[in-house]
Amino acid sequence: MMVANGNHIDNDTYRIDAARLLETVPLIDGHNDFAYILRGWFRNDLNRSDFDINQLPIGQTDLRRLWKGKLGGQFWSAFVPCSPKEDGATYSILAQTLQQIDLLHELFRQHPKAFGFVHRSSDILPTFRAGKLVSLLGIEGLHQIDGSMSALRMLYRLGVRYATLCHNSCNEFVDSATAPATHNGLSKRGLDVITEMNRMGMIVDLSHTSHEAQMDVLRHTKAPVIYSHSSCFALCQNPRNVRDEALLALKANGGIIMICFVPSLLVPQPKDRASNEPRSTSSVQSVVDHIMHAANTIGWAHVGIGSDFDGMLEGPTDLDDTTGFPAIIEELLKRGVDEEDIKSLMGLNILRVMEDVEALSRVAQDIGDWDVLCDEIGSPWTPEQISLLLARGSLRNGE
Repeated sequence: MMVANGNHIDNDTYRIDAARLLETVPLIDGHNDFAYILRGWFRNDLNRSDFDINQLPIGQTDLRRLWKGKLGGQFWSAFVPCSPKEDGATYSILAQTLQQIDLLHELFRQHPKAFGFVHRSSDILPTFRAGKLVSLLGIEGLHQIDGSMSALRMLYRLGVRYATLCHNSCNEFVDSATAPATHNGLSKRGLDVITEMNRMGMIVDLSHTSHEAQMDVLRHTKAPVIYSHSSCFALCQNPRNVRDEALLALKANGGIIMICFVPSLLVPQPKDRASNEPRSTSSVQSVVDHIMHAANTIGWAHVGIGSDFDGMLEGPTDLDDTTGFPAIIEELLKRGVDEEDIKSLMGLNILRVMEDVEALSRVAQDIGDWDVLCDEIGSPWTPEQISLLLARGSLRNGE
């Protein structure tokens, strides 16, 4: 390595080493709301003449910037607000979720050399080595399933591999970190949905949930969980961030926290800040501070990266869009973090979580002692219709 002034490694060496690591192991980002941008800005139509995947007029993501940022893999989140604000909205939240997933499927179909749509952990490294961006799906809140376990299972069949339990409002399953509690954690139905997600092999995502809900899930789940885009409460007392008590439970669970880039989750914001005043400055160093805190608290095997790009108007200094990922790796190298630990953070940890979730699901389904959680419905027939159906059935059966 080159040495400058006798004591400091030259910055070019950090850049070279970071680039080498990014070519060796996929940096898998846990959360990006690009699908929300696609659906809203391009009115649910990727065939428009103004759509160019290489250069979008808004947002923090496009193919050119993804390649420049050397991103290896992405969980693309289908995000719909808890209360849609669209003018003249005619589609349900579930329908809007399906529209976003459909757009992502179409994007992958149109650009097969760029995007590698992955359903299983075993396909991640081969897809990365083939030079494609590993692409996985998530949803950002169980309000998006319209209360239906059938819908959740169909989303899994469409490729959704994690579900955030809630967004900024509580729902029938769980309390949000940013709304008054209604269940004091998980509801009874919330406990049931965790069991069903374990059974089907869908990762439970605790970002946006209340602290009490997190602890309930971590006591109940049989599979590792993730925080797809959260940071550390010890460094920034935002209710969206994760307390050390939950981090320690996460370590025992085998899960990971994927550190988020949203500035208000990285550095404290003045409570009396006027709307026209600038936010407290956050930076790549702020992101790495949270990574280091999590790693020092629970170990490098339990930390990842979850940007939340396109879920914020602007990112930290030098990390405002998807071109900034190498700067995180450079900063970690500058702080003397071991390369094997950096590889774990980049992608090997989330790969392990996926493997463990899949393995538990296979066991549960092979044994067959976990009942499928079915939607409860009323009868579609009147008593008179039921009598007629039974009478006709008896005749057919020769009774």
